[in-house]
Order: sequence, then structure tokens, then C-alpha cells
Amino acid sequence: MSEAKKYIAHSLEQTYSFASQLAKQLEQGSVITLEGELGTGKTAFTKGIAQGLDIKEPITSPTFTIIKEYQGTLPLYHMDAYRLEHSEEDIGFDEYIYGNGITVIEWAQFIEDFLPNELLNITIKYIDENSREFTFVAKGNYYKKVLRQLF
Repeated sequence: MSEAKKYIAHSLEQTYSFASQLAKQLEQGSVITLEGELGTGKTAFTKGIAQGLDIKEPITSPTFTIIKEYQGTLPLYHMDAYRLEHSEEDIGFDEYIYGNGITVIEWAQFIEDFLPNELLNITIKYIDENSREFTFVAKGNYYKKVLRQLF
């Protein structure tokens, strides 16, 4: 059974701040999936998570590299599965997903077979140039607890 919450950010700064607050609730092994059309702010949300993990280096989309690693209070594994559509190849997802960091996966629907049963799914919808609607769906008790603390 999943649990859902919504949040609307009216600026990029609000997106960063909310994502940073989320990061501070997460423990190693946490998995977050991000869904949304191109340009809705998946990488921007990940930048906010990185801020919450005290990561100083710039966060960029891993579209062509598929996985980028960053070091902070916990490691951040930022994945972009867009180029893996129709691929059956396992490029070592388990090492990240079940590793000692926080895993954020953009376009996770393309690697659903590799995802754990419990995770936090975030769908981002474009409202206008500055505003985005975030729908958080917690799958599993740990992520329900994270959402209760966040909201």
C-alpha cells in the first residue's frame, strides 16, 4: 500500500529547499525515482537533494553517462535511465540501489525490473515558468515515515 502527498514549489529556490529538507530525512540505501516530462525539473530537484547532503560540486544531468556519483554526508548516485529504454542490460544497478548512498533515478520507468519494491516516487508536473507540482508516492513503511516527517 502506498501513501501520496503533494507539494507545489513556486520558484527554483523553493524546489531546492524542499528537496534539501527531504535529503536530510533520508538514510543510506534510500531510492528516489523522478518522473516528469523533459524540462520539468528532475535534475533541479536532484540539485536540492545534493544541497541537503552537503555536496559542493555542481550537479549535472547524467543523460549520456547514465550514472554520476557525488560525495557528501552520504554518497549520491544520480542515474538517468532515459537511454536505457528497450535495453535489457544490467549495468550494475544493484551496487548503487542497495549501496551505502542515496540513489536518485530519472526516467526510472525504463529500468522498472531493476527497482526495489520499496522506494519514493516523485512525479513532477510543469505548472508555469516558475512553478512545479510534486506528487510524492511512498512505497513501503520507511518512505511513509519519511513523508510524514517531511510534511
